[in-house]
Amino acid sequence: MVLCGVLALASGCSALRLGYGTAPEITYWWLDGYVDFDHAQSVKVRDALARWFAWHRRTQLPDYAALLERARTEVLADTTAARVCQWQADIVARARTALDQAVPDAADLVLTVTPQQIRHIERHYAKKNDEFRDDYVQPDLRKRADKALERTIDRAEMLYGHLDDAQRARIAQALTRSPFDPELWLAERQQRQQEALQMLRRLSAEGAGPDQAQAALRVYVEHLLRSPREAYRRYAARLDEFNCAFAAELHNSTSAAQRRTAARKLAGWEGDLRALAPPVASAAPAS
Repeated sequence: MVLCGVLALASGCSALRLGYGTAPEITYWWLDGYVDFDHAQSVKVRDALARWFAWHRRTQLPDYAALLERARTEVLADTTAARVCQWQADIVARARTALDQAVPDAADLVLTVTPQQIRHIERHYAKKNDEFRDDYVQPDLRKRADKALERTIDRAEMLYGHLDDAQRARIAQALTRSPFDPELWLAERQQRQQEALQMLRRLSAEGAGPDQAQAALRVYVEHLLRSPREAYRRYAARLDEFNCAFAAELHNSTSAAQRRTAARKLAGWEGDLRALAPPVASAAPAS
C-alpha cells in the first residue's frame, strides 16, 4: 500500500534524527545476521556502508525532505486513486536509486561469499519465513483478518492521529474486498530467496568477476521491484489498484483536524531530514 510506503519513509525520519550516525552499524549487524561475515568481509562491508550512507545523506535526504514538503501541502486536500498511485511510483523510483547505488559494493562482497555462508543465508531465510507465517499467515482466518485490520489502523493513525469508530468500520469493510493474499506473498518471497541463493552459487561456481556480479545483482534488484513471474505481476497490479483507491478513500474520509495532524507530522519529519542533510555550501564571494 502506498500509505505504508509514505509512512516507511516518514516513520524512519525521527529515528534517523536520533541515530542516523548509528545506521551503518545497525545495517551491518542486520546483514551479518544473514551472512555471518568473516573478518575481511566485515572490514569491506563496514567501509561500503560508510560510503553508502554518506552518499545517502548528501544526495537523498534533501530529496526526501522535498517529497515530504510536497506531501504536507497535498495532505490538506482531497485526493484521488491516480494521485496516490503516482506517490507510490515516486517512492519506488527512490528505492530503485538507493538500491542501484549499493550494487558495485554489493558485487564485490558477493564474490567473496563462501558455500558455508550461502547455507547460513538459506537457514536465516527459513527462520524469517517462519516469522512471516506467524505475522501474516495465521491458520485461523478470523485472526488473520483481525491482524490485518490492526496493522492498517496503526499505520493510518501514525499519520492522522486517532480514527473514530466510523472510520475504523469503513476500513474493516474495505479490507474484506482486498485482494491481498499473504500466502501468495510468501510464495513470491520464497521464489526471490531461491533466486538470490542460485545467483550466489552460480557466481561462485563460475568464478565470476565484478562486471558479471554487478549485472546479476541489477537483474535481481529489478526482480525485487517487479516480479519476473507474470501471475504474481497480475496479482500485484490488482493489489496496487485496490490499495491506491483504498488509501484515497481513507484520506478523503478524514476530518480537517486529522489532516492538520498529518501536516504537522509531515512537517516535523521534513525538519528532521533537513537537519540531518549536510548544509548547502554557499557560493564564494566574487573577488
